[in-house]
Amino acid sequence: MTERNAPLVVFTPSGKRGRVPAGTPVLEAARQLGVDLDSVCGGRGICSRCQVAPAFGQFAKHGITSTETALSDWNKVEARYAEKRGLVPGRRLGCQARILADVVIDVPPESQLHRQVIRKDADARPVEMDPALRLCLVEVAPPDMDAPTGDLERLTEALREQWGIEGATIARPVLATLQTTLREGNWTVTAALHRTSAEAPPCITALWPGLLEGDLHGLAIDLGSTTIAAHLVSLRSGEVVASAGVMNPQIRFGEDLMSRVSYAMMNPGGAAEMTAALRAALDRLVQEIAASARIETDRILDVTLVGNPVMHHLLLGLDPVELGQAPFALATSSAHDLPARALGLTALPAGAQVYLLPLIAGHVGADAAAVALSEAPDRSDELMLTVDVGTNAELLLGNRRRVLACSSPTGPAFEGAQISSGQRAAPGAIEAIRIDPETKEPRFRVIGCELWSDDPGFAAGTARTGITGLCGSGIIEAVAEMRMAGLVDAGGLIGSAAQTGSRRMIPEGRTHAYLIHDGSAAGGPVITVTQADIRAIQLAKAALYAGARLLMDEMGVDKVDRVVLAGAFGAHISPRHALVLGMIPDVAVAQVTSAGNAAGAGARIALCSLAARRRVEALVRQITKVETAIEPRFQEHFVAATAIPHASAPFAETRRAAPLPEPSFNAEGPRRRRR
Repeated sequence: MTERNAPLVVFTPSGKRGRVPAGTPVLEAARQLGVDLDSVCGGRGICSRCQVAPAFGQFAKHGITSTETALSDWNKVEARYAEKRGLVPGRRLGCQARILADVVIDVPPESQLHRQVIRKDADARPVEMDPALRLCLVEVAPPDMDAPTGDLERLTEALREQWGIEGATIARPVLATLQTTLREGNWTVTAALHRTSAEAPPCITALWPGLLEGDLHGLAIDLGSTTIAAHLVSLRSGEVVASAGVMNPQIRFGEDLMSRVSYAMMNPGGAAEMTAALRAALDRLVQEIAASARIETDRILDVTLVGNPVMHHLLLGLDPVELGQAPFALATSSAHDLPARALGLTALPAGAQVYLLPLIAGHVGADAAAVALSEAPDRSDELMLTVDVGTNAELLLGNRRRVLACSSPTGPAFEGAQISSGQRAAPGAIEAIRIDPETKEPRFRVIGCELWSDDPGFAAGTARTGITGLCGSGIIEAVAEMRMAGLVDAGGLIGSAAQTGSRRMIPEGRTHAYLIHDGSAAGGPVITVTQADIRAIQLAKAALYAGARLLMDEMGVDKVDRVVLAGAFGAHISPRHALVLGMIPDVAVAQVTSAGNAAGAGARIALCSLAARRRVEALVRQITKVETAIEPRFQEHFVAATAIPHASAPFAETRRAAPLPEPSFNAEGPRRRRR
């Protein structure tokens, strides 16, 4: 048994943590804690697949101060490897670095054996094409000693004469190559012209000699606090030609937004550190998505970006500290047009432009604005509630009459973090589960295999990935199924084997856990749902419901007509299980739909249409913000919503669609009050 004063190690992005004896190699600690760290050479320092990035500073969320002495010094193996093959600055080899004190260690995506499945695919919504960029083939008069004018002036004159374009300007980096390009093209060039509005004169942001073949492309990027997703879009057809995603590297500074704000508060230069990490990740993402589509990066000249206020401010290099305390003041809420190089994005061409959608309020960001653009609640006759489920949920409630917005701090539990068997959505993770209400036996499906666990061929189908844990949709379905099977009571208490009649109920101290899968015989994990897991889900879903209920109070209604689940995670939530859990207000199951990555879809719409940019700017000014952090009724709604599905709301529609037995595993009774 490890001593209490042994070093505490926290691995990100998995969030897995534990104490290990001093001197334990990072690779061995990862294996002991079930962390997904790759290694092929068996720890001999040859393959380099176990590279990790230790993080240093104060991590209030984890109760850790991580210093550079937390790991052993570089040894000869690491030095030799760095000399011969190179090692990214700040990286260590997990098989060589030994843990000496409390430490936070990030496992980068390329070191993960089972890389994250980034579930942020753009859905094919129709868009009226009106992009900010257009191409013009221009024949420029060669220089004349008798009429001396600059090459730029003759180019802009040719644009006026041949295209009727008045007042064109040029990006300074493009001006630097203008003369070379004109002469290479024998005075015929293709110009990329960027407009910030239909009325504004365009700016020449790229030039090619002669006639440019093929399309220009743009990127629609959703800066999530957990994942960053990008969609490469043809600016001629609006078609999404490639999608890619990466984990947000800021996770090592804190899983939730307030942890990152705290990091900026407590560590001088912390905000700049997070800004640099985010921009570097965006550069890598640009290169990856261009390579996957087999296009040159010089064809990517326009970018739209959405994200929550903390991500927005850090991307711009703005200190997010004011967002961590009332009145949650934004440094800027307006939309912004600016050069990509102003954001430190060097993988894009020098003339590339970026459009940041406007923010709604201190905790309701440009991602919520993009959802509003995509889902258009202001054009709906029905009263619709749109929920962008994530670490920080953002909610919109409205119709043609009025639109309200709020955010709710759900935390990372819905995404598998802070769950005993939780993990990110990667191959091998349980994503769906059903529990027989009679036998109490589970069957489940994992990412990477379409078969259920009781189907023939399941073992062979999961031989490569294994069965590794519960992702967000898996833990939601597991808790809801336990409630429907009578294994959990309305208060969230797990029953014992004697109370439930199931041998799968395992004692854990004074509480119990439900055993889903025992892979220990083959060296795999034991996957359970514990009482602490239930509590984490209760807190997360109560925050979500309370936010929705506050909007309904402000609107003066007791029900909504339909619910739209948005976001990468929301797209994979079962409506029935969300209702049983009480995550959302009670409606008929058929009235709960998924919008996929609506924020990404909104970013794509804005990328393809200048008119859409003007529309979202106007729409944001019309939305009324409800601040959950200072609203006294939030706590009242939150407490009632911790019950499953709810302590007082009848949830009649849900009860018609799903069995909700009423066991009570508390000997004193679920509602007995002390006098």
